[in-house]
Amino acid sequence: MTIDLNADVGESFGAWTMGDDAAILRVVTSANVACGFHAGDPRTARRTCAQAAAAGVAVGAHVSYRDLAGFGRRFLDVDPAELTDEVVYQIGALQALAAAAGTEVRYVKPHGALYNAIVHHRAQARAVAAAVAAVDPGLPVLVLPGTVIEEEAHAAGLRPVVEAFADRAYLPDGTLVPRSRPGAVVSDPQEVADRVLRMATEGTVTAVDGTTVAVRARSVCVHGDTPGAVAIATAVRAALDAAGVPVAGFR
Repeated sequence: MTIDLNADVGESFGAWTMGDDAAILRVVTSANVACGFHAGDPRTARRTCAQAAAAGVAVGAHVSYRDLAGFGRRFLDVDPAELTDEVVYQIGALQALAAAAGTEVRYVKPHGALYNAIVHHRAQARAVAAAVAAVDPGLPVLVLPGTVIEEEAHAAGLRPVVEAFADRAYLPDGTLVPRSRPGAVVSDPQEVADRVLRMATEGTVTAVDGTTVAVRARSVCVHGDTPGAVAIATAVRAALDAAGVPVAGFR
């Protein structure tokens, strides 16, 4: 089985730079491009889409709560109908910018607090699935396995693509350690590379309590804003290549 590597990119805003997108795009196979609600702006998004196209990397819409100040990492109790419209808006905006850059949006990935909320929040998960289905039911959605959003994606006729996280610590139930807790982010390149190789070859990861958690990932995320993100992504790709694990997009 091939493994897709995805990364959050396009998160710079105006005069502020976030991450080294050009370097990350030389390593990954899918690019989660910020749609302007948690980070990014039109110029950044179009430039990032063009860079992804030049690198042969698929573009995905990285949709979020409308929370620039909090980088999309704060839960918002948004009315489901409003959330649907906001996700439709974000996908549509990136579709236009991607087309202008010579590429297209190939999938959707919720960001931050929205991603974590729809693991268990039925109304918001249904709202996100409804938004994707309304824009293009052919767009896959990246999800954690065994979650409410995976169920709602199936119910809406969408294709959920299960992902794992290279640089985030896991709880015993297979969810992610909240960023507010110590040790939530794994930043040592070799440790991250070893984790991903184990995910790809054994389908498991060690949780924070030392237990073994099953992961059935088709795609693995390397966060573009993690300290040393380029070194981490490079180490992950090198480890997979050295082990003979094919790295390719999930489409």
